[in-house]
Amino acid sequence: MTFAPRTWVVGEVVSAAIMNQEIRDQLNSIFGTWTTYTPSWTASTTNPTIGNGTITGRYLKVGRTVFCEIFIVIGSSTTLGSGTYLLTVPFPKVSSGTDAVGASRLSAGSVYLGQCVLGSNSSTMNVTFPHQSTPGIGQNWTNTTPVTLASTHVMRMSIAYEASS
Repeated sequence: MTFAPRTWVVGEVVSAAIMNQEIRDQLNSIFGTWTTYTPSWTASTTNPTIGNGTITGRYLKVGRTVFCEIFIVIGSSTTLGSGTYLLTVPFPKVSSGTDAVGASRLSAGSVYLGQCVLGSNSSTMNVTFPHQSTPGIGQNWTNTTPVTLASTHVMRMSIAYEASS
């Protein structure tokens, strides 16, 4: 992860160690591999539990810009809970008037395309899908929306946003 650059002092002797930290290490963190994390998956009424399914997340942070992906596979012992689903991102979003919007894709026999939304100063995002009978209206992702979830269904999400720090 990148860090604040050094404040140089007049007459300071620059060593190889300082140059490595200030130049090489910064560039490596920007262009390095993504970092894995485990998102929390909750719901507004009853929380789901992953059971023998999988939930993984990964991110790349460049300065305060965060690129985040979440991948969920529903297992045979996953309990789906009830209510609107929420997923945590690795860093809270900056306080601003604009929500961050990303993409989501649910493979459940058919493919359902939606969007994930991260509000101002938030660490949790929700997912919406187009309403199946009312064009232009969104509906939140639940255990039965846009389709009743079952074992082997796969949910993918990606979002980019500005972190609060």
